[in-house]
Amino acid sequence: MIDIQDQADHRGVAIDRVGISEHRHPTCFLDGDIEQPGMGTFSIHVGLPEDRRGTHMSRMVELVADHLTILDPRELPVFLKEASSKLDVLSVRVEASIALAIEVVSPVSKRTSWQSLDVTLAAEVSDNAVTTTSEVTTAITSLCPCSKAISDYGAHNQRSVVSLLTVGTADSPYPLPVDQAFALIRRTGSSPVFPLIKRPDERAVTMMAFDKPAFVEDIVRDVSLECRTAGIPHRVAVANIESIHSHDATASLSWGIERR
Repeated sequence: MIDIQDQADHRGVAIDRVGISEHRHPTCFLDGDIEQPGMGTFSIHVGLPEDRRGTHMSRMVELVADHLTILDPRELPVFLKEASSKLDVLSVRVEASIALAIEVVSPVSKRTSWQSLDVTLAAEVSDNAVTTTSEVTTAITSLCPCSKAISDYGAHNQRSVVSLLTVGTADSPYPLPVDQAFALIRRTGSSPVFPLIKRPDERAVTMMAFDKPAFVEDIVRDVSLECRTAGIPHRVAVANIESIHSHDATASLSWGIERR
């Protein structure tokens, strides 16, 4: 059968990215101690040369089914080589997102529960150079230092959503595993969050937050400083879902990568 997509194009216009997005497929996230099945959301895009009319999107779906049913961040550079060969292009970008959960233990009752986190992985090859990123998003608690300082008793607190994106290098394509990024985020702010807590835990968490007030600016800086100490290029963003305001408080910064 004739393949229209393989026809030559004479308009002389290259395309930066063309491909598929929002493709959902079962996958199992595999990284160290984490092995969790789930539904992944994938996108694959290629840079299309000016003399090519189209790309083979069905092959992209096949690539996900054949190579990404096990989602191992360390293997994404290998996947790029396979994709580049099958799609006959020099530039390929893949993104994969999956919801995970890590078991946490409440501070007093020692009850276990599963704290959710969202993970987005991306890898790209262009001009023979490979770039990789991983982003972890989860929630913590923050208590307002100003509210604590000016109140006779108590202080307002809220849930904070923290996203940490780390960038790989040629020597270290995956510098911060997901479980380590999750733990780093939970060390910042005023207190971790726990899906399951009993009354003694609630007392402990409330006082923990009161003893460690943190602005959104404090959280974003503390996360960044840990990454800087490890020499990891990163971007961190924090949103405080304010409890006494009608707005959210947000902050973000980048280190070692281009701001956006």
